[in-house]
Amino acid sequence: MKLKRATYHMWTFMTSKMISAFGAQVYAFAVSFYILQLTGSATNFAMNLICSILPRTLVAPFAGYAVDKYSRKTIVIAAQIVSTLAIGGLLTVSLLSGLSLFAIYATTVVLSLASTFSGVAFSSSITGLIDENRIQRAMSLNQMSVSFAAIGGPAIGGIMYGTVSMSTFLIVYLSASLLAVLLEATMNFKLFANRKEKTEEEQKETMWQSMKAGISYVRQQHVLATIIWISLFINFLIGAYQVGLSYVLIEELKMPSTRFGFVEGAFAIGMLLISIYFSMRKEVKYPLLVSKRGILAFGILLMFIALPLLVSMQPSVYFAFYVIVVFSMGTTIMIINTPMQVMFQKIIDDDFKGRVFAILETMAMALMPLGVVIYGFLYDVLPAEWILIVSAVILIGVVLFMARPSVMRKAHPELGEKQKVKPNIATDQ
Repeated sequence: MKLKRATYHMWTFMTSKMISAFGAQVYAFAVSFYILQLTGSATNFAMNLICSILPRTLVAPFAGYAVDKYSRKTIVIAAQIVSTLAIGGLLTVSLLSGLSLFAIYATTVVLSLASTFSGVAFSSSITGLIDENRIQRAMSLNQMSVSFAAIGGPAIGGIMYGTVSMSTFLIVYLSASLLAVLLEATMNFKLFANRKEKTEEEQKETMWQSMKAGISYVRQQHVLATIIWISLFINFLIGAYQVGLSYVLIEELKMPSTRFGFVEGAFAIGMLLISIYFSMRKEVKYPLLVSKRGILAFGILLMFIALPLLVSMQPSVYFAFYVIVVFSMGTTIMIINTPMQVMFQKIIDDDFKGRVFAILETMAMALMPLGVVIYGFLYDVLPAEWILIVSAVILIGVVLFMARPSVMRKAHPELGEKQKVKPNIATDQ
């Protein structure tokens, strides 16, 4: 019965994520295009990214504490309801007085806060919802659902943009959010839970003491600490892609909204195909090594984004070029993330998952707001092609240094054993 229930969870989780992610993708596409067309400024576009990233960074430690202390199901459902109310509020404002940048930024902040609590709670609950043998499959299916939404969202958003009002986009997102709430309410988050009964001392633990315990736990896990520091620097440099791709396609190359939507959709197709692959294959043996190679590949692809700005191309040619590059970026992101996510689910103690995932998210995103602000400014004053190339070179250099062979051998001792010279049989005898 537990396995049947776990199967139900796996498909319900996938469906819920696909529905809510579809609405979010359509909304994000419309808002991004609206801001860039209204202002023509990469800085204003970056500000909306800041409103999404900065709240997540600041509130993640509190979300981790709440997830480890209170009911994870309650947190997930409450966060989804808050998202629904936020979209409903923006819809009301748009109908009464029209959209403004302030209203969009404020809504983005609320959605970011809600998604942080929901995301940390869901990440911490995977081993409670799904049996251990199917964790990689469950996470791959979950990513597949997000990819389906990411494919359809920008494509449909590109077709709808200019033909329907922003209110229609908001209604689509509102409906998706409501459906997600209903599905999540049917799930049993404690089906396979391994959380221990808290001692009287742990129950009296303050929020600050609980956070310190989470940090202490991470320090004892050397692999986790290494990944966190790598993430800290890498996510600063990712701002070159987050701001740069939209700015280059919309402002520099004047790509129509329909084509822009298909380019963004290519990213999700790449993610989808690799998710299908991971859902069918056995677990990756050396996840950190695979992730390192994925980041290096991403750095090379980041350089390619600058190519149409350096070499003259016909619109149809650079459209096809960007579809291929962005598709490849989608595949590398999954190669980076999926093996690491499965490893985290297996090696992190269930009682610490909320705090550890919160620390991972905070550190991974700590420099991202600064990166987005700086890149938003740089794209307004410097040639985009050189920003992309220099950022890619720095990205590759940082990964080669921080994930050097000695670090790989520490994370995966088997790699060191493979490199040892085999003993001479004749000498031993």
